[in-house]
Amino acid sequence: MNYTLHQLKVFDTIARNGSITKAAEELHLTQPAVSIQLKNFQEQFEIPLTEVLGRKLYLTSFGQEIANVGRKILEESDLIHAKQMAHLGQLSGNLRITVVSTGKYIMPYLLTDFLKMHPGVELQMQVTNKQDVVASLEKNEVDFSLISVMPERLSLEAIPLMLNKLYLVGNTFLPNMSEKTNTLDVIKEVPLIYREEGSGTRRVMENFIAKNNITLRKKLELSSNEAVKQAVMAGLGYSIMPLIGIHYELEQELLRIIPVTGLPILSQWQLVWPKGKRFSPAAQAYLEYIQQQKEDIIHRKFGWYESF
Repeated sequence: MNYTLHQLKVFDTIARNGSITKAAEELHLTQPAVSIQLKNFQEQFEIPLTEVLGRKLYLTSFGQEIANVGRKILEESDLIHAKQMAHLGQLSGNLRITVVSTGKYIMPYLLTDFLKMHPGVELQMQVTNKQDVVASLEKNEVDFSLISVMPERLSLEAIPLMLNKLYLVGNTFLPNMSEKTNTLDVIKEVPLIYREEGSGTRRVMENFIAKNNITLRKKLELSSNEAVKQAVMAGLGYSIMPLIGIHYELEQELLRIIPVTGLPILSQWQLVWPKGKRFSPAAQAYLEYIQQQKEDIIHRKFGWYESF
């Protein structure tokens, strides 16, 4: 066999994304270039690594085994490079993070200064729904994840960051709705917009509605926080939304929080990682950075948050 580290990296990226298109985007390569690398890598094995079913790419069981071993080889290669750079007085390596979709309003501020301090560190950050974030932790594909609801079945360590506050939000109102604190019955009177299955925000909404025995008038479902936000601003309905993602719209009076007894729903934004995880030098440095700097970052960047 004569495979290269580059081929391993391409195959690992395809395996994680389940898509040549997404792998090409992450690697900043063209789709044909990624396909050629996959073909060259496959030619070194007599057993298929991938299969296509209904236009979707899947790893075979053998391909998954190769992906698991290849990931360990890449981690060791990164460690060799990091040790060399450490001897030169520089921090380097990959920092791999998955973030639940609403967390995209927080995570960049927790990374910017660290990456400026350490230009040799490369960031791989994927923003997706909670279901995929949990999967990345289960497979040990990342160094850290940002979540607001801890998964029950995983053994994780965590650094608490800030509260996640979810309010009922709309742009049009039933009579007197915005002038007083409403009872939970108001949620029965409005068309409610949900996130898609697998979303942490949707899970929180469903738990709250079930706990309070609320019967919905009408339910719409959209695939992202931005889509929900645009739909609410357009008057399609109302939603229970995280405060962190609607700061601008509240300032511009494009959206308004509707006061309701029992809201906001509260959870905790946390940076998490699997218990017992062996960190790369870059990940260890980032962990120490967050432990030392989190309160200052939150105070500087999210001071407005406490007024709600």
